[in-house]
Amino acid sequence: MTIILNGESRPLTQPQTVAGLLADLGIDHRKVAVERNLEIVPKSAFASTQLGEGDRIEIVHFIGGGKEDAVEEDGFVISGRKFTSRLIVGTGKYKDFPETALAIAASGAEIVTVAVRRVNLSDPSQPMLVDYVDPKKYTFLPNTAGCYTAQDAVRTLRLAREAGGWNLVKLEVLGDQKTLYPNMVETLSAAEALIKDGFEVMVYCSDDPIMAKKLEDLGCCAIMPLGSLIGSGLGIQSPVNIRLIVEQSKVPVLVDAGVGTASDAAVAMELGCDGVLMNTAIAHAKNPILMAKAMKAAVEAGRLCYLAGRMPKKMYADPSSPLAGLI
Repeated sequence: MTIILNGESRPLTQPQTVAGLLADLGIDHRKVAVERNLEIVPKSAFASTQLGEGDRIEIVHFIGGGKEDAVEEDGFVISGRKFTSRLIVGTGKYKDFPETALAIAASGAEIVTVAVRRVNLSDPSQPMLVDYVDPKKYTFLPNTAGCYTAQDAVRTLRLAREAGGWNLVKLEVLGDQKTLYPNMVETLSAAEALIKDGFEVMVYCSDDPIMAKKLEDLGCCAIMPLGSLIGSGLGIQSPVNIRLIVEQSKVPVLVDAGVGTASDAAVAMELGCDGVLMNTAIAHAKNPILMAKAMKAAVEAGRLCYLAGRMPKKMYADPSSPLAGLI
């Protein structure tokens, strides 16, 4: 007796049931579906369904459209220090310190930026950030927000080091109040002075690959090109430039400024950035704590996507299910 099995002729030496055929083929009956002469054979009828001369039998199962490999997230290193979270958050613009603390905890961040400001001498008992955000739990990253000259930036960070003993700092020297775009001439001058003074400098800069390379050559320990203007929420405006900076840099690259929503953070990570720094996107959300959780997930997803390697873009369709074995 001969049957047609999955499109090919197959002789049988003795009468056979569907169950017997599957057993002879070494196929687990629980994992397949069987069709006999265009009629589905229920699993409960495998043992009682007798095969006959010329029967057309199709045996099918489910297959995947790709291969999945587990990837272990390995964190990243800044100036010899390893961090698990690739999200850095600011501590400004929240309604109060309790909300600040809750949002930081929800973000999973290990590094938080802090501004250096004068103590309120009229009421020194007023609460301070350190009362709510423990510098023993988080790495404080003093920044030079509000500085428009190299001299002011260097002075500010020297005071920060005196106050807290921090050598790892974030340098930003702004060009004007309207755009808060970095003044790269002053930034280069300040970076050089701070590095000579023993600081480990993470530097906010334009998305210009040439300037980014100059800062790295000076000895900056992390390059932080803007995604778009500070506080604008416009997202990544020049992805090609960011990618060029990532490809040329031997130190971590983190997008700083302009992130407005979770997809912006994911895009930055998909470009190969080592991390993202944000403040306004979380602090000015309607629900900052929930947005902090969203940003945490977006950074993690974007990083995994980059490590996985996205599929190539095509100008035509490509079916997900393979054509081999088509019924």
